[in-house]
Amino acid sequence: MARQDNVPVSRSERRPTVTVTHVLLSGIVGSTAYGLAHEGSDIDRLGLFAAPTAELHGLRRPKESHVGTAPDRTLHEAAKWCRLALSGNPTATELVWLPDDLYEVRTPLGDELIGIRGAFLSARRVRDAYLGYATQQFRRLEARGDGSFSADTRKRTAKHARHLKRLCAQGLELYTTGRLTIRVEDPEGYHAFGERVAADPSAALPLLEQYGTAFDTGPTALPEEPDEAPVEAWLRRVRAAFYAEDVRQPWGRSSPRS
Repeated sequence: MARQDNVPVSRSERRPTVTVTHVLLSGIVGSTAYGLAHEGSDIDRLGLFAAPTAELHGLRRPKESHVGTAPDRTLHEAAKWCRLALSGNPTATELVWLPDDLYEVRTPLGDELIGIRGAFLSARRVRDAYLGYATQQFRRLEARGDGSFSADTRKRTAKHARHLKRLCAQGLELYTTGRLTIRVEDPEGYHAFGERVAADPSAALPLLEQYGTAFDTGPTALPEEPDEAPVEAWLRRVRAAFYAEDVRQPWGRSSPRS
């Protein structure tokens, strides 16, 4: 789904919003959360849910992602979200750093996850993910040439440029401080940058190079590797919470003697 940048979801998983049970944490993300939305912008939601534990042991595993429209919402199964966050994925990561007023579903297990959010972070993965995705955005801009394209393409180009700048700024903050601020400072500056790049995509290169140097030379507050132990412990608590006693098979019970 284009609005959920960098979270891999197959086309077969994109469909009108369906009811998903056991949602542990969900909130408003994207441009609205960043303070970059404009009139007519979609409101994007991201969250995670727990599959019933018994379903994880069957022949066919349950869906790991549900992506729907009306409203636009992406929900990842708890284990998949953890894998994405451990890899440094920016979109997954922001879910546990939202301002309180942007959460729409917040359960005790969701609060526990927010409480261990630092365990997902590592210097190399944050740098590679944020700077890597920003570089991907730049390659998209570069491919569009000199800016002499349709109004719709120009609009998308400005949006990609804003996200390039946001990824660089948020990634460097996370890398150097261990904290992530979702709402950007100076939204007008981001919009102005987007318009400049829409007119001339090469205008994004100096900013990308500046942040590349900052990542390479600056100190980091993050460890070399994430701390998987509290993540594993949290996921096991999730599995215990959603283990259903009533799905035990008959051969697990004693039968009367004939």
